Amino acid sequence: MSLARIVFEKKKLEERYGVEGRVAGHYVEAGYSVKMKFGTPHGTLSFVAKKHGEVLAVDVIYASTVVGAETVRALAEKAASVKAKPVLVLYGSGPVLSEEAKKSAKELGVSIRRVRS
Repeated sequence: MSLARIVFEKKKLEERYGVEGRVAGHYVEAGYSVKMKFGTPHGTLSFVAKKHGEVLAVDVIYASTVVGAETVRALAEKAASVKAKPVLVLYGSGPVLSEEAKKSAKELGVSIRRVRS
């Protein structure tokens, strides 16, 4: 994909989906193809990113809250239902990950990423 096309896709994603679109734009820039608001039997994911057979199930949290273990477990269930690797993205400085959630993420294989605005 050309650089102009990547920039166009990033802009469109951000306009249409806000913060989740901005994060998805980072994945588009890294060469992933993205499907937004991906529905699973266990709930809706922010987006699913695919690249060379690798599938990532991504949930974005941007509200100023404490993220608990139940959020991590829910993401792991959603990702397992679509056979993808779970990734939890904490956007900005608002969301904070609890110690219980960190342990749960390590046990379940959930990647935690922090994206600064």
